[in-house]
Amino acid sequence: MDGTLRCRNGVVQRLLHHGDEPVVVRVAQTAPDGVLFGAQAHSEAAAAWGIERMRFALGVDDDLRAFHDRFRDDPLIGGAVRAQPALRLRRRPEPFEALAWAITEQLIEYVRAAAIQRRIVYRLGRRCERTGLRDLPSPARLADQAPALLCSFDLADRRALALRRAAREVARGRIDLHDADHEAGWRRLRAIPEIGPWTTEVLALLGQGRMDQLPAGDLAYRKLVGRLLTGDPRARVDEQDVRTFFAPYAPWSGLAGAYALRAAAPELHAVAAAA
Repeated sequence: MDGTLRCRNGVVQRLLHHGDEPVVVRVAQTAPDGVLFGAQAHSEAAAAWGIERMRFALGVDDDLRAFHDRFRDDPLIGGAVRAQPALRLRRRPEPFEALAWAITEQLIEYVRAAAIQRRIVYRLGRRCERTGLRDLPSPARLADQAPALLCSFDLADRRALALRRAAREVARGRIDLHDADHEAGWRRLRAIPEIGPWTTEVLALLGQGRMDQLPAGDLAYRKLVGRLLTGDPRARVDEQDVRTFFAPYAPWSGLAGAYALRAAAPELHAVAAAA
């Protein structure tokens, strides 16, 4: 919905950038258990990188056998695990993309956030002249934008400032989202006003492959756990209650949360998120 992904005749296409080099990646499911990846770029290294990033985004290399063995009979998610053993978290191919979009999604419904994301992509993003595919703007380009321009895309003023500052930290190398020490980057990000645990947990789960991280402040989880604990469909709990509830699913709390939403409350997928 953000304007970066194209699907035609069963083939998914995505433009990425390895540094400044554009990479067009195509993905097709050739069999129930087979996925074909291809990439075009000026260099072989960039093409290989693009395929690796899309493999990460689609989770095709995730080995979840231990998760399935442990939770296939779980009273909450066991039925969903057995019914959908191939379920994978739909990640973002690049961690900065997960971070930037998480900031745009704070405290608003997803449809509105997706509209903001499309405006960012179409006004500031990078475009492949040959295919017409679009990618997000680089962190450096986002960092250079006036907050007023970002606000004109319907982004709240404080979110615009947070997005710009986070982009600047990444562009200048003060935060390396690919560094193995994820926690150090999260701490630096949380020092930025308007970036809290929910935002860094979304980054971790959907941008860095950390299935042990759950966006506990998400309203969907607060409502789901509230209903499960009290029986009241209107009940909501706080973030710590959500973390405590999903603690037995460690180190797969994030994946267990996705299964729990499908198993117990599929209607909660589109609700607004907490900051």
